[in-house]
Amino acid sequence: MKFQKVMKFGGGCLRDADGLRRAAAVIRREPVPPAVVVSAVAGVTDELERGLARAVRNEAGIARTIGALRLRHDRLVSGLLAAPEVRAEVAAQIERRLARLERLLLGAALIGEVSPHARAHVLSFGERWAALLLAGVLREAGADARALESEQIGLAADDVAEGATADLAAFRRAVRKNALGTEAGRFVPVITGFYGLASGRRVVSFGRNGSDYSAAVVAAALRAPLLEIWKDVDGFMTADPRRVPGARPVARLSFAEAAELAYFGAKVLHPRALEPVAREKGTIRIRHLFQPDRPGTEIAAEGGTAETVLKSVTSNDRIAVLRVSGPGVGFRPGVIGDIGRSLADRGVNILSVITAQTAINVLVAEEDARRARRILRGIRRGVVTRVELETGLALVAAVGEGLASERGLAARVFAAVADNGVNVEMISSGASSAAAYFLVRKADVLPAVRALHAEFFEARANRPPNRAG
Repeated sequence: MKFQKVMKFGGGCLRDADGLRRAAAVIRREPVPPAVVVSAVAGVTDELERGLARAVRNEAGIARTIGALRLRHDRLVSGLLAAPEVRAEVAAQIERRLARLERLLLGAALIGEVSPHARAHVLSFGERWAALLLAGVLREAGADARALESEQIGLAADDVAEGATADLAAFRRAVRKNALGTEAGRFVPVITGFYGLASGRRVVSFGRNGSDYSAAVVAAALRAPLLEIWKDVDGFMTADPRRVPGARPVARLSFAEAAELAYFGAKVLHPRALEPVAREKGTIRIRHLFQPDRPGTEIAAEGGTAETVLKSVTSNDRIAVLRVSGPGVGFRPGVIGDIGRSLADRGVNILSVITAQTAINVLVAEEDARRARRILRGIRRGVVTRVELETGLALVAAVGEGLASERGLAARVFAAVADNGVNVEMISSGASSAAAYFLVRKADVLPAVRALHAEFFEARANRPPNRAG
């Protein structure tokens, strides 16, 4: 027997006792025991972050951190577990991990700083506690459930302390020898998300919100055909419903469409969660824990058909543009490579590059912009004459398979924006067959998104579906 499904529950689902009970009820409805991956209870990772900062500043802050985390989890144990033996076991396991955390924080206080691997280790405790809590609820309800930490299942990764990449081959070898492989389908494993193990069993994290990626890696290692990601949202929408009241759910997306939406700003799914499942030709479903009867969004190799090629409009207003200028930078060999290496070596991620004859425009996250400008001022003297930083911009992305090839569609996108008085500052189209994006001033991002949504999703009945612009 093998696992037919991996179910992942995010921190927004596990924010309180009610959320944990709902998650357990959803798991209990499965006819074959699934594998489960959990994020930390909502807010716990933030408290761990604050605790690290306090410990580095002053050892006295450690007691405050441990006390707050103990109180939070003691209340959850008391509110969730009635059976004395289950409650005592879970409480004892939580307390053991609190003691380990306290030792790590004392080490940070003693040194006056925290190493990247120690930081990853500290932040992993939220998932450890969440796995214990959910497994305890399941056991009390009569299921054979076991909390399993990444160390116990051999979830191997490279030695990048934050933003690590799983070593799927090594993980699969480990699975064949542990309970995930030898007892598949006989119990419910509740697995810690967020982190893995590098050589020497050093803890590395997959980054904030990296538990989606953990779940995808577990699904790929187990060759489970379905990954269900349970959130406190309906799945992908035609736009952000907080900004566009008429937004509605998207029933089906291709992996390419979901990747573009996740990359360009939709927070529904971590972008890295797609690749492991796509490689195994699996399927991802995003479901709403508090509305479990809704279908959510299905992501598979082939997207669904729709009245329009466009599936969704998303935006990101936390970007900046570095304009690297000089005579001929657009054709001088190696300039773009120098830019990429210089930024990568300092941990700055490039979101996109738009080139011209005399300028290379590099899109980066707003928080990285000033540091990136300092880095780029030192490259290619004589070729690069100026590095300018432009802020106050936002990126708008229109996403749908076939966007680049559908006749007249790109023109319709830009006409809809222009007709609403929005000036486009910069355009990139054609880099992906599933997306076209452009930059506008921050003040114009909402009018631009609403204009596109109105054009493609709110007036279908009154116009042909693929009218050329």
